[in-house]
Amino acid sequence: MTERLGPGDIARAAAMLRAGDLVGFPTETVYGLGADARNGRAVAGVFEAKGRPHFNPLICHFADADAAFAEVEADGRARALAAAFWPGPLTLVLPRQPGCVVDLLAGAGLDTLAVRVPANPIALALIAAMDGPVAAPSANRSGGVSPTTAEHVLAGLDGRIAAVIDGGPCAVGVESTVLDLTGGAVLLRHGGVPVEAIEAVIGPVGRPLPLSAGAAARTFRSPGMMLSHYAPGLPVRLGAMDVLADEGLLAFGGALPGAGAVFQLSAAADLREAAARLFAGLRALDALPGLRAIAVMPVPETGLGAAINDRLARAAAPR
Repeated sequence: MTERLGPGDIARAAAMLRAGDLVGFPTETVYGLGADARNGRAVAGVFEAKGRPHFNPLICHFADADAAFAEVEADGRARALAAAFWPGPLTLVLPRQPGCVVDLLAGAGLDTLAVRVPANPIALALIAAMDGPVAAPSANRSGGVSPTTAEHVLAGLDGRIAAVIDGGPCAVGVESTVLDLTGGAVLLRHGGVPVEAIEAVIGPVGRPLPLSAGAAARTFRSPGMMLSHYAPGLPVRLGAMDVLADEGLLAFGGALPGAGAVFQLSAAADLREAAARLFAGLRALDALPGLRAIAVMPVPETGLGAAINDRLARAAAPR
């Protein structure tokens, strides 16, 4: 059973997050399903609890703009928007800093990160007590209606997460606006901050690209829409039953012999551990000299395996 906490239980909830547990908490937009953004295994648990079919980037919540901009590269536009709308329902997609502490899985392996500072005293107190970023999508089963009360969270996730903090109904009730600032400003999702208010601060903002059948071959740039994907420079060979000396092996369970290099997703064939290590493994093998390809051992389709295989299929797709 999921423990129901109150606003006076912030320290307990923060300790749960630091221990790798998942905690639902209120923001001004909707209730979030929080995990320690630095802990890949905890972040993988978010996808598992939600039954989320793809490793979409998660929004990382920070206590203030300085904390957020320590992990991402903020230009003048980002700082102006933060001054105008943070704390508040605006998410900015920005390049990761070289020393970013947020686990790669939270950003779906991309070189960008979606960040915001929530305008809810319970959320801010929780992040401060956790002393680190909290990765949090909406606290509901994937495909369901976003939750705006603790009861909504429990209706979908009771028994799947450690706790939920009951902070009453959310003030805004719709998700944050998502704005991509990695190039020209592009709106990725409408939300709690009107685009007209954003344009009053930084000038014209591009509108979302229409989704098409071709978008299925791409990965979400943010929680708002599909735009681009990360794939290693080396070709990826799936379902490997053997491996060559000039291939790097992404292993699951007992590693195949003969690889030029091996990155073990999970020697125990644990899907959550494999999900947490997936993007790091692709990057690690891709960076090694002397390899011509990455061979990937089969991963079962059950549970998080479906999401792992989906991401691997995208990495192996023709470019």
